[in-house]
Amino acid sequence: MARTKVALRSVIAPLVVVIPLLLLAAHGTHGRQLLAAPANLASDGISPRESDVGAVLRMWRHSAVSGDSSCEQSYGVLPCTTTVLGNLFLLLVYGYLMFLAATYMSNGSELLLEILGPGIIGGLFLPALGALPDAILILVSGLSGTKETAQQQVLIGMGLLAGSTVMLLTILWGSCVVVGKCDLSENSTAIDSQNTRKFSLFGSGISTDIQTSYAARIMIISVVPFIITQLPAIFKFSSGNRLTVLIALIVSIGLLISYCLYQVFQPWIQQRRLAYAKRKHIISGILIAAQRRALGRLLYDDGSPNKDVIEKIFHAVDEDKNGSLSHSELKALVVGIQFEMMDLTSADDAAEKVMRDFDTSNDGNIDQDEFVRGMCKWLDEAKSSVSNSQNYSKKFFDDFHARATEEHSLLQDRGDEAVESVDDANWITFKAVLLLLLGAGIAVLFADPLVDAVDNFSDATGIPSFFISFIAMPLATNSSEGVSAIIFASRKKQRTSSLTFSEIYGAVTMNNTLCLSVFLAIVYIRHLTWDFSSEVLIILIVCIVMGLVASFRRTFPLWTSFVAFLLYPLSLVLVYVLDYVFGWS
Repeated sequence: MARTKVALRSVIAPLVVVIPLLLLAAHGTHGRQLLAAPANLASDGISPRESDVGAVLRMWRHSAVSGDSSCEQSYGVLPCTTTVLGNLFLLLVYGYLMFLAATYMSNGSELLLEILGPGIIGGLFLPALGALPDAILILVSGLSGTKETAQQQVLIGMGLLAGSTVMLLTILWGSCVVVGKCDLSENSTAIDSQNTRKFSLFGSGISTDIQTSYAARIMIISVVPFIITQLPAIFKFSSGNRLTVLIALIVSIGLLISYCLYQVFQPWIQQRRLAYAKRKHIISGILIAAQRRALGRLLYDDGSPNKDVIEKIFHAVDEDKNGSLSHSELKALVVGIQFEMMDLTSADDAAEKVMRDFDTSNDGNIDQDEFVRGMCKWLDEAKSSVSNSQNYSKKFFDDFHARATEEHSLLQDRGDEAVESVDDANWITFKAVLLLLLGAGIAVLFADPLVDAVDNFSDATGIPSFFISFIAMPLATNSSEGVSAIIFASRKKQRTSSLTFSEIYGAVTMNNTLCLSVFLAIVYIRHLTWDFSSEVLIILIVCIVMGLVASFRRTFPLWTSFVAFLLYPLSLVLVYVLDYVFGWS
């Protein structure tokens, strides 16, 4: 019971500070409105003291703080205003509440993952929870009032969608490179925990594993629905906008389901990748040993295999000289190889993998022809892995072995990750559920007031609502995850950098699937006009540029962070120029 009370106090304490501020603001509004009330009521010959309290309250609810303009209070009790400072205050308060909601849901998700592990919960439930605050805000922005009101306010949802994606791939991405940078080695790989070159643009940076590249490629695929929505504009169709929105919605939902299933079956995929990397590591080790034992080069200058040398290797390994290699002879070969970062107790397993690759007759032995064919196949795999090599000398095999060892060790680290046992599963489950329910409740309750505050602030300042939501709202919904990512990246290790950037690409993928699905559903159901060409363009540019860079390289020098930072203001400038100079909107 004591622990429950402490948890409740720690969770509710921020709300105890913020909610009274809103009530005080509402009370202050009430007082100012009442000061103006007597003149209005006196025209009917009624004293304010004798007036109907309900009439005064109704007047308060639908009046502005100052002037003759009116604003509508959310739920009839939360404050509203038409002044710049008043709306700025409300933006800060409601934004902080959405920040709390996102933080609670993020913490609750992590606790659930700690208890239940990846599987279905980690694959289906938790990714959706991370994007839920954004999805709720987008949903609310398109459900408000009449069709005309929804058409105006849905731009706020698009601003959040674009701003969240761009912020993750520019400001947060670049910040993680800066705080996670380490010295780069001669082969352009970050050296864990070594940061002697400080802010060297080309001598320091971060490295990620191959799975992070896969996450970036998935992110690129997730932009397909955006491209579909722009087809009428690209091909100058006079009609068909509504049909393309429906098609994009179906594709977006399909991609969301596919991505969640990918997350569910990630352990299976991971094990298969690890098995493949292990096999590749065995191949590289045996090729290294074969090259050292050979009385000549395994590959000619043109890259073709030297079968004479391969036959000599066969005879060297065939200890009993019976014209075939047995499992025990293969095991002796494996044990004799110095595998880096590999347990020698796996020699039986390694010999079995060689036997499966070479023994095409399935008789339990490898004859000379099978050995030659198998070695030729392995050499072809090595050449495809080190495709940029033009010199098939000893260095070629060393490079192949180094690359295979690196991939094996990186995947081994991930494959060995397991959910640790927890001492008090019931307590952690209770806390996780409490955080999730509270976070979801806050998000649902204050999403509409936040959208109204953005809209009112836009009216008061003359700043388009898209730019306000693009800049301000992602700070509220993504700040918690952003701080966590930066802290994690600051550990300055390749493994933590890989996980950090994988999370960034995963968050963008959820924006491009879940949040976009919600947005497209609103546009289609409410018969709204799709008129977001410039906004979609910046999403496509940033996602494709950053995705392609992350797909085909795994080391990012410090200078790449400044390129990422530069994309953020360029995105804003591009939208402004296209909408307000060339009239795209």
